[in-house]
This record gives sequence, structure tokens and C-alpha cells, in this order.
Amino acid sequence: MFKKIMKGRKPSKSDPNDQSLYGFPQRNPIANVVVNHSSRAGPGLPSPNSGSPASVVATPPPMFSIEPLPLFRDVPVSERQNLFLRKLQVCCFQLDFNDTMKSVREKEIKRQTLLELVDFIQSGSAKITENCQEEMIKMISINIFRCLPPASHENTGQEVVDPEEDDPYLEPSWPHLQLVYELLLRYVVSSDTDTKIAKRYIDHSFVLKLLDLFDSEDPREREYLKTILHRIYGKFMVHRPFIRKAINNIFYRFVYETERHSGIGELLEILGSIINGFALPMKEEHKLFLVRALLPLHKPKPVAMYHQQLSYCITQFVEKDYKLADTVIRGLLKYWPLTNCQKEVLFLGELEEVLEATQGAEFQRCMVPLFRQIARCLNSSHFQVAERALFLWNNEHIVSLIAQNRNVILPIIFEALEKNIQSHWNQAVHGLTVNVRKMFLDMDAELFEECQNQYEEKESRAKEVEEQRELTWKRLADVAEQRRGEDMVTV
Repeated sequence: MFKKIMKGRKPSKSDPNDQSLYGFPQRNPIANVVVNHSSRAGPGLPSPNSGSPASVVATPPPMFSIEPLPLFRDVPVSERQNLFLRKLQVCCFQLDFNDTMKSVREKEIKRQTLLELVDFIQSGSAKITENCQEEMIKMISINIFRCLPPASHENTGQEVVDPEEDDPYLEPSWPHLQLVYELLLRYVVSSDTDTKIAKRYIDHSFVLKLLDLFDSEDPREREYLKTILHRIYGKFMVHRPFIRKAINNIFYRFVYETERHSGIGELLEILGSIINGFALPMKEEHKLFLVRALLPLHKPKPVAMYHQQLSYCITQFVEKDYKLADTVIRGLLKYWPLTNCQKEVLFLGELEEVLEATQGAEFQRCMVPLFRQIARCLNSSHFQVAERALFLWNNEHIVSLIAQNRNVILPIIFEALEKNIQSHWNQAVHGLTVNVRKMFLDMDAELFEECQNQYEEKESRAKEVEEQRELTWKRLADVAEQRRGEDMVTV
């Protein structure tokens, strides 16, 4: 047993600095650790009467300095569990990272201690006891569950910007936070972790708090959270429905209330993997998730920040169950942007991926409204929109679907093609339109000629109507001029 060198008076039962209040048994002495507390207990500390030590999530007391503990390899195997608990206690202390010059020595001691804990769990040299697991989750909770700093748009009132266009906020305490996340990850993925025991501490409350952290602006933290939550979903089957429901609720709030959240892309990445594992026939719950949560994610203005992950999830659904293609395409048309050209380009790209997995019967159900929208895109004055719409004809599967239903599709888009050839300002769009027009001509010359005759007749009638309108206005102008002259004579 190591010599106890705790400085200061022996804590009494009512002393807020008593280690038993932090979930550490009183029978285990603190060896080779010196913790110098201030004489006043910190705010928010639990009272001794507030509950059993195991039920208290402790906030560590104020401290000035901590001393390093011995390495695991330097103590007998029988003492390592006690040493593990003492190292956890050291890691419960919070340090101020806003001042880089403050508590430098203590920060390094805590960092080294966290590294040792990670190595201890990763090595699997000794299976940690249930009590150690409970205290470890408490230490992890103390470190990672915190109030996130205000987002940049909350301070300035500016619109949410693409993180690639602006320097992301970086958490100052990341040197410690990263190791805490690494410890949690190693614990979750460890083959020694018994889910029957671990689920008592990694419970619904823990998962919800973990999901709240996805709103962190630090991309490094979100990446760790994504990996950890995915591993929890894979290992703790009992939590799976709850995790899906909790993610749903985040999406609902984002779409219908805030339109501001930093971690939508990471959550969608997790869902992409989850959807890939859905069994067939697909449950009604999963189809409702597609309609109520995923498709409405196309609506928010910052969709470009997570569109790649969203598009992957949507495509996964169609590839899993081709009968969902009609639902997905009509959902895209429902949320199709009217004035945002960059979103239109994204939608057209996603539409091509969905059509790749679409079969003939589903295509026929939605082709009329679909190609009415595509015709509008062909005539867009924004050349990228028109160009992206014309690129659909570079896809062999889509061309085959169009060829099978050309009698319906060509009459819908023929006018758009002709208008592009006659008046579109962009030469690239003009050239692509000529190629598509020729493709239809080669596909069915008779149908093409019929559509051309109908178009010419329509244009002729429109011209006659325009001439009649101009003639009517001319007559009205002549009558008005004549009456003005008569009024002048009368005067």
C-alpha cells in the first residue's frame, strides 16, 4: 500500500471535499496525489444528504494543484483497480483553458493521466470492475457534458455560413477533451465491455446528452461523437429505437423551428450506415422516417452544408426498396427551390442518383410532374441549372427510361428545348440542347415531327393572339386620340 500523503486536515463527514462524495470509496486511500483545495466549497456541490455517492454526478471542488500518480506498470496487479479509481478522480478536475498560462503543470498531469487511462482500457490487461466502470462514466460525463459556447450567428446575428468558407470554432480544452472521448470510444468498442453492465451507465439520459453535443461547432468533437454514437448503436441493441427517435426529434426541431444545427451532416452519416443495415421488407416505421424526417431536410436554407450525406441516405432507401422511388421523387418536387439556383443544382444531382435506382413502373407514376419541373430547369436563365438538367441525358439508365416513355415525355419538354435553341444566352447550354434534340430525333423521327408540328401550330396561334392584341390596343389608341381631338374642338 502506498503511503498516504494527502495534505490538509482529515475530511469530516460533512466536508464537501470528502472523496466519498465523488463516488470513490473511503476505504481507498489517495496515494501519491496532492490536492490543495481552497477553504470554501465550490458552488453547486452536492450535500452529503442529497443521496448516495453512487447516484451523485460530482462537480469537483476548486483546486490549485494536483500531483501525478504512479504508472500502472509500477504497482502490483492487485492495486491497479484502486489506482484506476484514483486516476479517475484526478481527471475529474476542471481546468481553465481560456488562459493558456494558467495551471500549465496541472494540465499536463491531467493529460498524462488520461493517456494512461486510455492505454489501460485499450490494452485489456485487466478487466475493470463494475464500480470502476461506473466511476469512469461519471468522470467522462463531468468532462464532456457542458454548456456549449454561443454559436457565431448567436453573437453576431448573421446567417449560418458554410463551415468551409469560415474558420470553425475550436474548443480550447480539446487536448483533454479528445482523450476523454478516446477513453469513451475504447470502452465502448472493447471486447471486455459487458453491455448488460454498461447499459446501466450508458443509458438513455447519457445518449441524449451525447446527442446534444452534436451541436458543437468544433468539427473534431463532432467527428468523435459520430464514431462513438455509431458504435453505441451497433453494440447496445436495446438503445437502437431510442437513438433513431432522438435523432428524428433533432431533425424536426431543425426543420420546423431553428434551421440552425452544426451536426446534421454527422447525424446523417450515422443514419446512412443504419439505413444500409435495414432488413427487408422495410418496416413502416422506417418509411415514415423517410417521409417525415429525411425528405423535409431538403427545405432548410443551409441544406448545402449536409446535402451530400442527405442524398446518400435518400438513395439508400431507394436502393433498398425500389418502390419508394415515386415517394422520394414527389418529395423532392414538393421541396424544389424556386429562387435558389445553387439548391436547384444540388437537387438535380440528387435526382439523377435516385433515377439511377428507379425502375420503369415507379418512373411512370411520377414522370409527368417530374419532367414538367425538368422543362422549367432547362429554360432557367442560370446556366448551371440548365446545364445540370441537360446532363441527365448523359446517363444511360435515365435515357432508357425516357426512351421507353418518349410519347409522354417529349411533348412535355419539346417547347423548352426549342426555346433554348432559339434564345438561350449561354453557348454551352445551346450546344447541349442541340444534342438532346438530336437524340430525340434519332429515337423517334415520327414523334419528333409530330411534336414539332404541334409546337409550330401553338407558336402560330400565339402569334395570331399577339397580333390581335396589338390591333385591339391600336384601335383603342385611335379612338382615344379621336375623342381627344373632339374635346379640343368643343373647347
